[in-house]
Amino acid sequence: MSSLPFPRPQPAGMRRHLLLGLALAALWLLLGASPVRADFLDRVDYTLTNQSGADFHGQELSESSFAGVEARGADFSGADLHAAILTQGDFAQADFSGADLSDTLLDRAVFEGADLSGALLRGVIASGSSFAGATVTGADFSDAILDRADRVDLCRRAEGTNPRTGVNTRLSLECG
Repeated sequence: MSSLPFPRPQPAGMRRHLLLGLALAALWLLLGASPVRADFLDRVDYTLTNQSGADFHGQELSESSFAGVEARGADFSGADLHAAILTQGDFAQADFSGADLSDTLLDRAVFEGADLSGALLRGVIASGSSFAGATVTGADFSDAILDRADRVDLCRRAEGTNPRTGVNTRLSLECG
């Protein structure tokens, strides 16, 4: 018998547990959030949907949820995703060029081969994510939380300066 107060979820029930967690988070926001934070509830929720190849170019998507989404090859170029939730999403080959991803939750997400050139990734939490082969020219990763292996890999390709912040990509990644 487990010493945990709740039963450990089985793989088949993981989707249900993710939905329950998101529902509880939404309820928490409703009951305890200030009016500014309640704005989140007005945003479109793409949680656990297939958005592969979708066109979000230039859209206002701040504080939206893309948790568990499949968005391979989607176009997020120039989009405002500030403070959005992209956790456990698959964004392989997606275009985030010039997008604002600052203060976004990107943990355990796949950005393999994604275009992050000129993107703002200031203050993101991206632990457990994969950026293999991603283009990061001119991206600003200031104050980002990244796994050490990802940071080392990104430093190999990092170059340029972010056009909005004027921050050098290598400096924002703290490349040695």
